[in-house]
Amino acid sequence: MAYEYAIALTGGIATGKSTVASLLALNGMRVIDADIISHEILDASLNWVRDTFGSEYISGSKVDRAKLGGYIFSHSKEKKILEDYLHPKIKAEIEQRSEDQDRFEFPYLIDIPLFFENANYDIKESVVVYTPADIQLERFIKRNAYTKDESLKRIGSQMPIDEKKSKATWVIDNSKNLKHLQNEVEQFVEKIKEIYKK
Repeated sequence: MAYEYAIALTGGIATGKSTVASLLALNGMRVIDADIISHEILDASLNWVRDTFGSEYISGSKVDRAKLGGYIFSHSKEKKILEDYLHPKIKAEIEQRSEDQDRFEFPYLIDIPLFFENANYDIKESVVVYTPADIQLERFIKRNAYTKDESLKRIGSQMPIDEKKSKATWVIDNSKNLKHLQNEVEQFVEKIKEIYKK
């Protein structure tokens, strides 16, 4: 049975989830990354993307994710077509990897950006990487060089970060610097080890 020892790792755009996933791995936690899986599946679906959206979204032997993302974010019908195609494939792959991880009988993380939005995974516990909304917006603009309006539109496509925080089992605070974040991650890992001591 999948997800027995899984903890969903989630957050919002530009809250630092990828950094936390890397820090968790450095601290000995195993992480299944839904984004990496979706990239692999998208690149393997090159012909489908070309047939569905056009060859302008293909760059060499890969899908031009930035260009495709820009397009589907402004076209809700096309966004749904892409999601209906990708999500079942991503879920099946995550389920398979989860079953492999459950054999170790120790918690591991599944990095799922839209865990609360889609309510697609039967995972009981979650940890949210939290950054206050104003810092989230500032970091997103800085990272992506989008306008404030475009940034707000992207962030607004997800559940507000404070709502995610209220739903989480645990929270990793990423409102300060990297040193503070490292301490937050280490404390979280210690808590998990304490709970699951054998």
